[in-house]
Amino acid sequence: MKSFIGSLVYCLSLLLVDLCESYDFNNPSHILAQSYAQRRNHALPHRTLNPAATDSQCRSRPLDLVFIIDSSRSVRPGEFEKVKIFLADMVDTLDVGPDATRVAVVNYASTVKIEFLLKNHLTKDSIKQAINRIEPLAAGTMTGMAIKKAMDEAFIEKSGARPKSKNISKVAIIVTDGRPQDQVEEVSAAARASGIEIYAVGVDRADKQSLKLMASNPLEDHVFYVETYGVIEKLTSKFRETLCGMDACAMGHDCEHICVSSGSSFYCKCRKGYILNEDQKTCSLKRKSQRIMLTCQCVVRLRQMTNHSYVFTAR
Repeated sequence: MKSFIGSLVYCLSLLLVDLCESYDFNNPSHILAQSYAQRRNHALPHRTLNPAATDSQCRSRPLDLVFIIDSSRSVRPGEFEKVKIFLADMVDTLDVGPDATRVAVVNYASTVKIEFLLKNHLTKDSIKQAINRIEPLAAGTMTGMAIKKAMDEAFIEKSGARPKSKNISKVAIIVTDGRPQDQVEEVSAAARASGIEIYAVGVDRADKQSLKLMASNPLEDHVFYVETYGVIEKLTSKFRETLCGMDACAMGHDCEHICVSSGSSFYCKCRKGYILNEDQKTCSLKRKSQRIMLTCQCVVRLRQMTNHSYVFTAR
């Protein structure tokens, strides 16, 4: 009889260990186990796509965003209007507000003018109205001076930039169609060192080497070039993808248990009590085969002892 009770306790302990390792105590209603269909078919879960994820993830990443736009003589009035449309379209793609993205515009030619600061307009409509009122300055192309003014006067707390403790990304987008008439390398390096991420957009006659000197690394992600102002609006979707900070997991994944975003990609993890399989996507119970073997042996032994006890009692 003692042997029977001992075996029963042993088997129950095995089952209890399996249960504890496969149960989520933070969410008692959620058993952390593979679905019957997956165990039966050994099929991988389908990759799920969320078409609304782009909008929701864009709203999740606030920015201090400053546009630095070239309005020198080489930019014709009609072309400058297309730049303003591009800026307005960009604003439409972002979640704007006091606790979301704030926008400023620095306009430059031979001189530099801050059209409005990050603190001035905190709604999309107000920003777009302010953009619509911007007039070209004409004359030269003092790009370095514009970057310095943005760094010293636009990206500061007094002008509406959030403090570093808030961990808000500071982003400058420079749009130009010519060669700078001043030095841009040192001032751009200083701006990047201060925490400003710089994107350089070149149009038509823009000097590509200067774009590379201004932009942040990696250059392939921060330097853009379009043939004419007529197609600059096509960059809106590219910037939307870049600036919104997409959550790779939210955009769709094929992890069986847990998806972990890592930059623009993701990797899979398993819940407690499971290990990641070689496919790096699906999960299996730890020591599963050993547990099954021990449990089966335990059940056989219990049946044998139960039958023996029944015969003894019958006699």
